[in-house]
Amino acid sequence: MNAHTASTKANPLLAPDSATDHIHGSKSARVTLVEYGDFECPSCGQAHAALKIMLAHFGPNLRFVYRHFPQREVHSHAELAAETAEAAGAQGKFWQMHDLLFAHQQHLDEKHLHQYAKELELDIPRFENEMRDHVYLQRVQEQVAGAERLHVRATPAFYVNGVFTDVSFGLEHLHQAIDEALSTGRAAG
Repeated sequence: MNAHTASTKANPLLAPDSATDHIHGSKSARVTLVEYGDFECPSCGQAHAALKIMLAHFGPNLRFVYRHFPQREVHSHAELAAETAEAAGAQGKFWQMHDLLFAHQQHLDEKHLHQYAKELELDIPRFENEMRDHVYLQRVQEQVAGAERLHVRATPAFYVNGVFTDVSFGLEHLHQAIDEALSTGRAAG
């Protein structure tokens, strides 16, 4: 994946799409951070806590896009959790569910997901129907396919203004990449 770091041209697959992406922050932010994540992944959980700090630190200069990449082979509840987040998003509560799922990574079975929907005061009949019919599974699978086209292999995977940032040795690399993008004025994707 180091080949991604050499590329300075943003891949169109990484361009935020307000119709399908969940975007936190302003379109005018100087840096766009895209994460491919998995709600059941321990490393994603650690990154989630650090990202909250980074979002506050960089403020209006940073916008954050979260995309699903559930690792179904090792995280049996991750895909259903992603669908749950999408169902909450359809009711305007994606980010609240996103935070709740990361706060309770050890409890992502159907019973708990239903409880989280109640906690967020979602329209429960609508939520139950959408989950039963897997209304958002295609969106989750489309994001997985996009990650696969980018050759994402593990979560979390981060792109700063379209450039892959390796965080396998620590999230300080992500902070540094955002600082560098701000100082060099590389345009957001």
